[in-house]
Amino acid sequence: MKALSYYPVIMTDDVADTAAFYCTHFKFEALFDSGWYVHLQSTEDEKVTLAVLDGRHETIPAEGRGRVSGLLLNFEVEDVDAVYERLRAAGLPMLLAIRDEDFGQRHFITKDPNGVLIDVIRPIPPSAEFAAMYASALPT
Repeated sequence: MKALSYYPVIMTDDVADTAAFYCTHFKFEALFDSGWYVHLQSTEDEKVTLAVLDGRHETIPAEGRGRVSGLLLNFEVEDVDAVYERLRAAGLPMLLAIRDEDFGQRHFITKDPNGVLIDVIRPIPPSAEFAAMYASALPT
């Protein structure tokens, strides 16, 4: 299979508020809005897209209808500290305060109105232990 595109779709009971959340806090804009489905695109990079869907819509098989569960969205950014301060000032909950990880990330975790976890990341050099593990995984 040759994938031509890939983007996550968040199922929710409140399509408008969820789309507005990503537009307000993560710089997306709606390219298409039918009311029950909104396709969002980053205003900073056209390849970064996300969709929001009414989880009760008839196009979703009955066994799959509902709300999103167990999802973590990762956003890799240039200045994670600035994003952290902006989102904290906007009142978003900080489930994991900004910190450096030995595995090579400076990041924090917040959530959207549906409880979807959002991990905002900037890669940093890993510890020597993790660097060795990464090096052993690379082809020789």
